[in-house]
Amino acid sequence: RISGLQDASICPGGSHTHPRAPAAMLARGCVISAGFACRVAPAGQVAAARCFAAAGPPEEASQVRRNAFKEGIRPRPGQRRQIGLWTGLRNTQVAEMISHVSGLDWFVIDMEHSPNEIGDVLLQLQVSQRGKAEPVVRVPWNEPVMVKRVLDLGCQSIIFPWVNTAEEAEAAVAATRYPTLGGIRGVMSLARMNNYGAANPHYFKEAAGQICNIVQIETVMAVDNIEAIAAVDGIDALFIGPSDLSASMGHIGNPGHPEVKDKIADAFKRIKATGKASGFLTANHADAKWALELGCNFVAVGSDMQMLTAAVRSASADFHAFCEKLR
Repeated sequence: RISGLQDASICPGGSHTHPRAPAAMLARGCVISAGFACRVAPAGQVAAARCFAAAGPPEEASQVRRNAFKEGIRPRPGQRRQIGLWTGLRNTQVAEMISHVSGLDWFVIDMEHSPNEIGDVLLQLQVSQRGKAEPVVRVPWNEPVMVKRVLDLGCQSIIFPWVNTAEEAEAAVAATRYPTLGGIRGVMSLARMNNYGAANPHYFKEAAGQICNIVQIETVMAVDNIEAIAAVDGIDALFIGPSDLSASMGHIGNPGHPEVKDKIADAFKRIKATGKASGFLTANHADAKWALELGCNFVAVGSDMQMLTAAVRSASADFHAFCEKLR
């Protein structure tokens, strides 16, 4: 990766040679595509240029980037369930690894319960949107200003926390739609989401079709309103938040309580009946499989911090125990 370059090439519409690439690098046969420098083999050599970030042929730059995750979570017979991971370490290498080599289908860049700020989101989108796992941004709250900013960065999948009513779901959708097209989103003519205005004339009218709106069901009130929330035009999925839901039910810190699990199972059943997708997060793999068996369409099976902590603690315990035997 070329340090210090502001990457206009990692854009939702495709990849291009960077307009500010150092002339010396280009002269040496380097091509900057999707934010990475690749050595181009000199003429006559058998070796072909390879770029780690090229996860397939580039999309047409004049078209709105296709959101494969939005299509992937859509309930249908034989649907391939989408498996993901939560991230909160605000690290571009973690985002890049997940998107390009993990085999996962999606991951969350969390702004609600982690130190990710708007600049962190930009960098993680830049390194991941040419990969195979869709970056999904959980905004800090259901309010239009932050939604507008992450959309202008090129984000196409958003999780809205703490949505309890149909009216709140309508507000979430409106924040992702332009005026006269069902919403209140502010119009920025030159930003990452439309290739900086250079080659994406259809973005303003076509963007909404590729934006995936996911609302979190985290309270008893929200569960009671599942059908009304799901009926809101523009809502793609309802995501069950087990931690907050358990707190709402008087079982804080115990999302595995039988009453909570019964409530979650009922929620999955009712969401399925609406025709909308359902999502879930748990680090307990037995619970993740339970949710999938109940028809959940996309599940996050842990988080970067949780997995790192578990692996480090396990290694520490293993080697300390081994060393005790050597004393």
